[in-house]
Amino acid sequence: MEQLTKKRIIIAMTGATGAVYGYRMLAILKEMAAFETHLIISDAGVLNIKHELDLKRKDLYALADVAHDINDIAACVASGAFKTEAMIIAPCSMKTLAAIAHGFGDNLISRAADVSLKERRRLVVVPRETPLNLAHIRNMGLVTEMGGIIFPPLPAFYGKAKTLAELIDETVGRILETAGVETEGLYQPWEGLEKRP
Repeated sequence: MEQLTKKRIIIAMTGATGAVYGYRMLAILKEMAAFETHLIISDAGVLNIKHELDLKRKDLYALADVAHDINDIAACVASGAFKTEAMIIAPCSMKTLAAIAHGFGDNLISRAADVSLKERRRLVVVPRETPLNLAHIRNMGLVTEMGGIIFPPLPAFYGKAKTLAELIDETVGRILETAGVETEGLYQPWEGLEKRP
């Protein structure tokens, strides 16, 4: 019987805008000894981290415990026998969303997502597109019906964040908690107007 000493989280990043969300999750999880991160980044995701964050593939790989090639369908995360706590795709392109919705495991991201769904594990999809067309909406519905969680990265302004970094952390904290990772202190949860200063 496999004895896990750390909880495994898959972080996948695609070419949609919002690379900062995946990057920030990796940075936070790197500081948490209880978790082992498995990173998968698409080629378009690599282009995006260069454009949006001025980072290279190796910079993201350095934040992950294990990095997997997008085309390595034989990787451990492609099998349900490899136990994971959750998978988060942040950001998730509409192409990747469509692949997941229709069971089209053409690369390691869509295959690992399919494994998460079939094994009834948490799959949190962070789609980034606007406005949405009907195909996007229907694909989100299909993933939801299969047990996935659609979590658009929409900021909550009630926390009165003063910086962009605080807004990002609020979203990242809520996504991680949806995936089962406690992130105390990362953001201010809503407690009702009567408790606000």
